[in-house]
Amino acid sequence: MSKYQTPYQALGEEGIRKICNAFYDIMDELPEAAELRRMHADNLEPMKVKLADYLTGWMGGPPLYADKHGTVCMTTPHEHYAIGPRERDQWLLCMEKALVATEVEEEVRSMLKEPLFRVADAVRNRPESITNDDPNIIAIG
Repeated sequence: MSKYQTPYQALGEEGIRKICNAFYDIMDELPEAAELRRMHADNLEPMKVKLADYLTGWMGGPPLYADKHGTVCMTTPHEHYAIGPRERDQWLLCMEKALVATEVEEEVRSMLKEPLFRVADAVRNRPESITNDDPNIIAIG
């Protein structure tokens, strides 16, 4: 039996923001996430805020993202990007490293593992990965 009913209860908004900051810092530096990084704008600061706002509500906290953007649908904002299994897995790798880097308890990491995969897979819009060097692919952010 978990001591937490929601990940938000364990992490709080501050903890989620730390995870998101670490996530984008890791994505920015990790060679294995180069394709994912190229999908983003040079300045990752706005994305750190957006992801933290989204995850705060998604993890059981206040609906910060919905309050600001009016929707929590993640497929529509990502439809212009070529996201296949490789990009999904790069995202998951960066998130796992961020959870470890911010010292999230193993219980909470286990609680998040399957739901994070489902979210990452839900924005996948290609059956296979393609090279994101295509000039028609717009950067996120």
